[in-house]
Parts: sequence; C-alpha cells; structure tokens
Amino acid sequence: MTNKKNRQNKWYHITLCYVILFLVPFTIIGQQTTDSTSNEKSSKFDKFNKKAEYLFTYIPVPIYSYSSEAGHTYGLAKFNVFNLYKNDTLTKPSRLSEVVTFSSEGRINASVSTDLMFKNNDYLIISYINYKKTPEYFLGIGNDVSIDDIEQISTNRFKFEAWGLKKMKVKNLYAGIGLDLTDYFDIEANPDSYLYSNNVIGNEGGFAFGLKAIAAIEGRENRYNAQGGHFAQISYTLYPSFLGSEFKFSSWEIDLRKYLNPWSNHIIAFQATTFGTSGDVPFYALAQLGGDKQMRGYYKGAIRDKILVDSQVEYRLPIWNIFGMVGWVGTGRVASKYRDLKLDGFWLNYGAGLRIMVDSKHQTNLRFDWGFGPNGIHGFNISFAEAF
Repeated sequence: MTNKKNRQNKWYHITLCYVILFLVPFTIIGQQTTDSTSNEKSSKFDKFNKKAEYLFTYIPVPIYSYSSEAGHTYGLAKFNVFNLYKNDTLTKPSRLSEVVTFSSEGRINASVSTDLMFKNNDYLIISYINYKKTPEYFLGIGNDVSIDDIEQISTNRFKFEAWGLKKMKVKNLYAGIGLDLTDYFDIEANPDSYLYSNNVIGNEGGFAFGLKAIAAIEGRENRYNAQGGHFAQISYTLYPSFLGSEFKFSSWEIDLRKYLNPWSNHIIAFQATTFGTSGDVPFYALAQLGGDKQMRGYYKGAIRDKILVDSQVEYRLPIWNIFGMVGWVGTGRVASKYRDLKLDGFWLNYGAGLRIMVDSKHQTNLRFDWGFGPNGIHGFNISFAEAF
C-alpha cells in the first residue's frame, strides 16, 4: 500500500511540475509589453489556435483526474456549445457533453448530458444519462468520520434525469418539472462492512423514481463561463412508492451564485449551496461532500449525511491570449439535521487551476484544477466549462 501511494504521489507531482513549467512562460509573456515581434508571434499563435478550436469541435479530448482515494482516471470527453438557430443572436447557446472514463482502481463512468435552449430563451431542457461502476472508499455516515475507518465498497449505477423549464413573465425566472430514475445494483462489501453491521438503508441497492419541481433565476449571459450577473435555483424531488421507488424519501437543493467583474476580464465568483434529504434515504442518495465542482480535491462520497452545506469563492484572471488562471477557497460540512450544524465541524478546501479557451465564440474553457484540504487531501481534475 505504501509503495502504491508513493507511486501515485510521484506521478501527481510530476504532472504538477509539467503544468507549472508550461504555465510560467505564458505568465511572463503576458506581463511583457507588446512589440512587433510579440505581435508576429501572437498572430502565428492565433492562427494555430483557430485550427485547434476547429479540431476541438469534432475530436474528443483526452482527460485525466487524480484523487488520493480514487487513484488515476483516464478517458475521453467531448464538449460542444452551439446555437440551435442559425443567425440567432438572442437565444443563448446550448450544450452537448459526452464523457467516458476508466480508473486505475477499476472504475467505469460513461455519461451524456445536454442543455437545450429554445427560441428566444423561452424553454430550456436539461438531461443527463449515466452508467458508472465504482469501487469506492467509504468512511461511514456523518461529518466526524475518520480515515482509520476506511473501507472499500463496489456499486453499479444507472441514472437518467431530465427536466424542462419555461420562462415566466417575471424577468429571468424559469420554472418547470422533471424526473429522476436511478437504479443501484450489484453492491459488494466485506461481510463486516459498516453497511451491514449498521444495517444501512440501501445496502443491497434499489430503484428510485423521483418527480422534481424546479425554479431558477438565470441572470448570467453565459451559462458556462459567467462574466457577471447572478444565478439562483431551488428544486424539490419526491420519490414515492407508487411510482416504483423501493425507498420513500425526498430531497431538495438550493444553489446561489454571484459574479462580479471588478476590472477588465477579472471575475470574482461566489457560490453557496445546500442539499437536504428526509425519509428512508438510501446511503447512495445522501448528501455527499466533494467532487469536481464543489469542495474540489475531496473524494465525493467519503463524507456524507442527510444534510450538506458548502460555499466557495473563486478569483478568475486572464494571463495571456487564451490562457487564464483561477484560485479558490471553500468550506463545507454534513450533518443529520440542520440544527446539528456546528461552526467547528467545517472542512476546508482550497486550490488553483489553469484555463485554456477552446471555444472563443462561446467563451468556453478547458479547465485543469488542483484541489486540496487538510491531512493530505488532494485531487486533480481536467474538465470543460467553469466549475460554477
């Protein structure tokens, strides 16, 4: 185990060093004054970049991520932002995204997701279909878990979500309904696992069919790289037994975001979220801290309970041409009830990232993020669009 961790840390630091070496020259170039030579180089680079953007439109991009729990993950991703209506400058762009990944720990993840924005921004349809097989680490349930209690479990999941939103008469307000079908199966764990010794709900898998109600205020010009404005969304999902759900429970989520543009192309972004559940909630549907969008660097699922709150602030700045950087700090925690949330139990998160614009028309970035936390928590992720 020690040798394996040493090898993982070795490759992690090698990757980090290569990106730093790649980034520093462009930072220096971006700080230099412009002359005829730099203009010539910039012109050549712009021509190269246009060709690269064209290739990004058609060719999947290799992606990679790493976390201390999940190991190395490799795959291909395709991300396209496009306009449904030709020569329509009023309707916001739509999105199609496909991802397939495999990890050194035996994980398989394949998904397709879409955001389809229709004429005059009157309707928005969002969908997500996913299959994943995940040997994963599990620490138990609650905020005060310990790495000493780590165990490995294996799950298989099929998930399909879709919801439609209609623009209301109130400015920027959308509302709609949707559904969530999730099936967990072939769950495997040691006989003395926390799942079995505590008779945790969902330890044999199960099917859930949820009905979702959702409302959102969309005050951003760009959903995938906001330069200003705000966003707020609230949703409630009910999983009733009469639709075939094996566990009767409900969940809700509130997501609040604000974007400030203090000076040229510099963005300060804020986000605060909460996710809650009630009823007979299976362990895999509990609120889970971490992932590639919030509390980045934390392995999603290691810390889970019925209630979650987290927040983050991120500073985004340009470096040179298509290159940019971000830095963020965040915090979050879970609890069994809102009244059990205590200030001394929040987990710390911080990190930095590199941005490369791969679609200048729609201002869409390829992002490289390194996230960290106390006690050696760290992770690396490559993905498209901003985290929030």
